[in-house]
Amino acid sequence: MANDVGLDARLKRIEEIVAALDSDTLDLDEALALFEEGVAHLGQAREMLARTELRVEELIGPEGDAVGEMRVGDDEGTGGRDDG
Repeated sequence: MANDVGLDARLKRIEEIVAALDSDTLDLDEALALFEEGVAHLGQAREMLARTELRVEELIGPEGDAVGEMRVGDDEGTGGRDDG
């Protein structure tokens, strides 16, 4: 699978690999190749999640300030905080 594969596709492939490794029908070379593929998918999935987490933090701020400011029904934009 290429590097442009989405997270869902990677997780599905990892599940397929785990099922194949559990099946006891693979020889050692096939099992090792699948294990290597699974490790690569896992690494890419972790990187994708880390990038997503950083992006979310950029959007809302480390303390969630942007989310607090966007609460519905808050006319002053303070997110319900008492700042003064």
